[in-house]
Amino acid sequence: MPSIRSALALLGATAVLAAPMTKRASDEYAQRAIDHYNKITGNGSYQSEYFSPENVPYHSVETLMVEAPDHGHESVSETYSFWVWLEAVNGKLTGDYSGVETAWSYLEKHLIPDSKNQPGNSKYNPSSPATYAPEDDDIENYPAKLVFQDGIVGEDPIAKELQQAYGNWDIYAMHWIIDGDNWYGYGQQGDGKSKPSFINTFQRGPSESTWKTVPHPCWETMKWGGRNGFLDLFTGDNSYAKQWRYTAAPDADARAIQAAYFGWLWAQEDGQDLSSVASKAAKLGDYLRYAQYDKYFKKIGNCVDYQRCSAGRGKNSAHYLISWYFAWGGGLQGDWAWRIGSSHTHTGYQSPLAAWILSTQPAFKPKSSNGAKDWATSMDRQLELFRWLQTPEGCIAGGATNSWQGQYAQPSSDITTFYGMWYDWQPVYHDPPSNNWTGMQGWGMERVCSMYYLSGNEKAGLVCKNWAQWVKDTTRVNGGEVIHATNLGWDGNPDEWKASNFNKSGLNKSLHGTVTSEGLDLGSIASIMKGLMWVSMKDGDEEGLSLAVSVMDAIENYKDDLGYAAEEQRLDYEKFGGEVYIPSGWTGKNAQGANLQNGVTFIDIRPKYKEDPDWYQVEDFLNGGNPPTFTYHRFWGQTEIMVANGLISIYDLGKYGKGNTGGNTGGNTTKPGKCSAAITRQGYKCCSKNCQVVYTDGDGDWGVENGQWCGCGGAAEVCPSSITSQGYPCCSSCGTVYYQDADGDWGVENGDWCGMPTEC
Repeated sequence: MPSIRSALALLGATAVLAAPMTKRASDEYAQRAIDHYNKITGNGSYQSEYFSPENVPYHSVETLMVEAPDHGHESVSETYSFWVWLEAVNGKLTGDYSGVETAWSYLEKHLIPDSKNQPGNSKYNPSSPATYAPEDDDIENYPAKLVFQDGIVGEDPIAKELQQAYGNWDIYAMHWIIDGDNWYGYGQQGDGKSKPSFINTFQRGPSESTWKTVPHPCWETMKWGGRNGFLDLFTGDNSYAKQWRYTAAPDADARAIQAAYFGWLWAQEDGQDLSSVASKAAKLGDYLRYAQYDKYFKKIGNCVDYQRCSAGRGKNSAHYLISWYFAWGGGLQGDWAWRIGSSHTHTGYQSPLAAWILSTQPAFKPKSSNGAKDWATSMDRQLELFRWLQTPEGCIAGGATNSWQGQYAQPSSDITTFYGMWYDWQPVYHDPPSNNWTGMQGWGMERVCSMYYLSGNEKAGLVCKNWAQWVKDTTRVNGGEVIHATNLGWDGNPDEWKASNFNKSGLNKSLHGTVTSEGLDLGSIASIMKGLMWVSMKDGDEEGLSLAVSVMDAIENYKDDLGYAAEEQRLDYEKFGGEVYIPSGWTGKNAQGANLQNGVTFIDIRPKYKEDPDWYQVEDFLNGGNPPTFTYHRFWGQTEIMVANGLISIYDLGKYGKGNTGGNTGGNTTKPGKCSAAITRQGYKCCSKNCQVVYTDGDGDWGVENGQWCGCGGAAEVCPSSITSQGYPCCSSCGTVYYQDADGDWGVENGDWCGMPTEC
């Protein structure tokens, strides 16, 4: 056959040589990661479409974007935590770790309020942390009436030890969301112009989806909104004071600690020092302990009726899990302050890895007297939570709450408990249900499995092994296309928890997670593959490693000028025209000049969206046209892909790719889960791995899943063995045939020959 040089000449290809790197950047996966890093960061200058002029990493490059952030150029603590990850991996691949320090410096500058932005913390009284207000499942029952009554709220047991450790009363934690371009117009401290600026959105219970929020400034000067600013939309009081309020998303703080740890670990291996970042991550972890406490510091377990459930004393208000949020605030005049935890926990937010880092690694030991001890307790408790909520299928169910319906209500008797906290299949938000999106599987379990890889903890290993099997059963690569579970449905309850249940077989026979939709979510599947890599490396599972590398190879088919993207049809954008609840009689105006009153819609209170270059798509949809389509470049998703490719290089996993599965090292002609092109051309999907053949015809082998026919041709030949026996891989999909000989049809991918599939 001809040389690859002649084939490239035939293609008109031009070879581009990258600059030599100081570390392990010579392999394909490292080069992918570095090239992607350079796209995202503008070759490390941060002058790219992913960053603002102030070095704010945008949630997405695109501006017309509504999910948790309601504008693409907002940023969240999640984004900054992924920025640290991006820099840690780039450091290991290039030998330049300066970006880890840079990312952390902007995390501090943009997201952790300085003393001027959280005045009056010295007036905080740990014996009376906050005033009680109930949550409600119905947004129309807001504002929630504040209850001024002694004995309802427990004591804050960690405030004084944090003050003693760090010499002040300020909170060192990331506020969860900022307005990168000051699109809303509130500015910082109400100046209307500075950027980025602290804002907030969610305030009104689990039914308040992004589409029903009223964005408002964290620094409430009452310059905008109604006569009480925005405060009386959320809480009911006899009088209102000008105040500041911040809310942490604790999983992001935990991810920042994880990323800082890997950066520090790899730098140590390369003889470099990131101890300054390690000490800041340790400090962040010290304050992150507020996520371990009930919202109103009430006792954990069987806490029913806000007046009768005991106020906590000492550590009996600690569930030791990582809750959905914690928050703090005070008066603009610096004369009062408050703090709350959260009663609600979600498995997707847990990080036993962060707990392990903060409790066992000297460079990351918190300065407080009890910080490391508390995180050691938390590590074990988090692992128990994962085991309690693992289904027989292997996926992980929702979470637990110490406050049913957010008001310490009495749940039905069939709800099971974990240390007295009730099972909640959709903790925190219901529109859509919080655990349906499989990204939560990747986020939570990647942290369990990386902990297993680093520590060898057998309990983490048990959870990861079962979860890895679920991943392998629900993920496949067909013709260069990745297909995986994108949404799950949940049935039943977990067993009542006992610590002795951990290693028990046959748990949770009535609890099930069912795949309700398949497709492609690039960020989610990259995150899931990271988790699969960690457990598979630890256990020597070549099937898992082969699947992970094959998925990342296939993701290359979704590459574009900005990184990686797949087209998304956004049917939910009909909600641009949906009502945002404003109580009858309430009137005000926001900084975009929009009138706020009963009956307004999402777009009514965000008129600047009508200036967006993509607005025409949404407007046409609202007028009866086709649903809009977008190719979004989310910072977190781009980073997950970069990091996954980087890990393949760092840990030398590339040998498991190029069509190799199940431990084969080359020359194989079959792929588990691969079905015939003659079947998929008819619009049918491929069955999961290990499917049962129920019918065979001239098109191939057929199975049935979810009441639908699917291709069950795992043993079908993909490309001629006469090609693969020479060491060449099968092409990932049907394409141009560049050469034919007695061995078969030849294509070209990634600058090398490949065998064309036989059923093109």
